Amino acid sequence: MFKKGLKKVLAMTIALACVFTGCASGTAAPTPVEENGATSEVTNQDVKAGFIFMGPVADGGWSQSHNEGRLQVEEELGIQTLYKESVPETQEVEKVARDMIDQGCNVIFAASFGYMDYIEKLAKEFPEVKFFHCSGYKTAENMSNYFGKIEDARYLSGMVAGLKTESNQIGYVAAMPIPEVIRGINAFALGVKAVNPEAQVKVSWTNAWYDPAKEKEAGTALIDQGCDVLGQHQNAAGAQQAAEEKGVWSIGYHADMSAVAPNANLTSVVWNWGPYYVNAVKSVMDGTFKSESYWEGINAGIVDISPLTKNAPAEAAAVVDAAKQQMLDGALHAFQGPIVDQTGTERVPAGSELSNEDQLACDWFVDNVVGEIN
Repeated sequence: MFKKGLKKVLAMTIALACVFTGCASGTAAPTPVEENGATSEVTNQDVKAGFIFMGPVADGGWSQSHNEGRLQVEEELGIQTLYKESVPETQEVEKVARDMIDQGCNVIFAASFGYMDYIEKLAKEFPEVKFFHCSGYKTAENMSNYFGKIEDARYLSGMVAGLKTESNQIGYVAAMPIPEVIRGINAFALGVKAVNPEAQVKVSWTNAWYDPAKEKEAGTALIDQGCDVLGQHQNAAGAQQAAEEKGVWSIGYHADMSAVAPNANLTSVVWNWGPYYVNAVKSVMDGTFKSESYWEGINAGIVDISPLTKNAPAEAAAVVDAAKQQMLDGALHAFQGPIVDQTGTERVPAGSELSNEDQLACDWFVDNVVGEIN
């Protein structure tokens, strides 16, 4: 994740197919990095994995979900891992990765969009190290990118919100105006529309991935405008806290946020990074690693929604379960037509589905979204 212009992100559909080659290696003096886990012998190749997170591992959201995946790697594979939290999307990530490599890491996971260019540079410099970058679009011979089709879960959570709202005004606290966030808003709004065609989704931008105070402020403002359910694409739980304090409802993101807002939370859109991380490390251990752009959805178990809470409407469980099963069967897709944008232009005709390329470059809102892409 990263604050860049939309034009650069539009290039991702071409860049997904590009492969870059590696060159000479280098080192830098190490600085302390937190260590967890115990060293053990592995088959074919000793592996030590480093994980770089943009927020604290106790953020209750994005970084915490990735750290849980790291812990699953330790538990299932018995290897040593290192992690560094709260690493900004600057050249600092390059320094942290070098430190990890100096400490013996031959696998590096970089879990934020804005790390991409720095990780690409390091992949060229350290061809013997395998790099995995989350949510970007660049690859190299020793560098993969990975993400999940969170839109599947967004759609399901939108159905819950659409069934719960009484004002038909649903707020959405959003981080950055890039395709990743925009298509998530659209999927959520399409889920809302599937069960409640009268409801609207109002978007408020914070222009920050992790700023709990700003997230809470944006959520409070949306509630003051009449929204009685809040969704979010933020790394922390500020919007959940706003809903809890104001006595309205909420949909969490990244991890199950019901504990943060027990009287407000309906469900959360969640990541399950563990299986991906385990398989990625295994591929290095057994010599089957191959550079790829990984992008799977609910069928692969990498995305889901958390169990509906007591706050969810009674009919929501049956509606969501049926829709989820249709997704697993391939009969339902978050972006299947007809889909019309805010201007009334038909973007996806009936019987069609928005292509992966168009999803990855999305820069427009569906017709039941209120807000601008700024």
